[in-house]
Amino acid sequence: MSIPRFVSSAARSFGLSCPAAGLLCRLRGPVCGTRNMSSKRQMDHLERTASNYRQNALFPAQVCGIVSESETVKRLRIAVHPDFSFKAGQWVDFFIPGVETVGGFSMCSSPGLLQRECIVELAVKYAKHPPAHWIHSTCTVGSQVAMRVGGDFFFDPSPSDPSVDLLLVAGGVGINPLYSILLHSIDLLRVNHTSGGRSYNIGSIHLYYSAKNTEELLFKSSIIEACREFPDKFSCEFHVTQQSTDVDPHLQSFLKRGRVTEKELQAHVDPQRTLCFLCGPPPMIETLSKSLVDLRLPKDRILFEKWW
Repeated sequence: MSIPRFVSSAARSFGLSCPAAGLLCRLRGPVCGTRNMSSKRQMDHLERTASNYRQNALFPAQVCGIVSESETVKRLRIAVHPDFSFKAGQWVDFFIPGVETVGGFSMCSSPGLLQRECIVELAVKYAKHPPAHWIHSTCTVGSQVAMRVGGDFFFDPSPSDPSVDLLLVAGGVGINPLYSILLHSIDLLRVNHTSGGRSYNIGSIHLYYSAKNTEELLFKSSIIEACREFPDKFSCEFHVTQQSTDVDPHLQSFLKRGRVTEKELQAHVDPQRTLCFLCGPPPMIETLSKSLVDLRLPKDRILFEKWW
């Protein structure tokens, strides 16, 4: 079965309005080819993630909002079927009618938003890659797509789980799954507040976020708001590597120039308590993973997602 043709056909029958309602489609059997890590050509999303967990359900969905997050990034609000579910940090296979290539984009919203509004959000940087190009050049409010959830990179604690300290390290648009984890953690902290602290064992949360310049730092205002709402739990540092203009004063106290270093990581690594999530370009992930191991953080506490 050709997945893109199947989705193109299914998309013509989507009758999804916003708020979400519609049909549940299910695919059976394998949908991905064998990974060939030695190939020099750039693998597509399905090949790169062939060994990752993914749900069987393929859900129709409809774009119900588009926001320019920066000059190069658009954030989509997408209405989904009531049975759609995901864990903070996961991605979707993104099927577009008429586009043969399947996209792979991490959710940048929380499971809580999905529960409250039946909405998920994706922040996608401009690229010539067909799905990203479609989002920036063709997608409009009302556009119909299909999505399937996958990924082994997520944060989904239970109330009975012991407390951990989260260390989140993002490079560029690698912030997306980490922002989802951050928002989910904030939702859990708010649950704790209303329940008198009897629900989830949430430790400290520190975010390192690196980008070329402050314009490319996505979600920075809401990240700073989180720091101010939970100053005893949440902290962050923005790193810029190619800043050529003056910095907005309200960012000054959170900003550093240059890449994240091992010495900086050390301040937020406790081998017994820290759980680290990294997402960004492969060279950054490889360098910082080694630094974390050198700081004696166990490998099973270093989780990463590489976006190519």
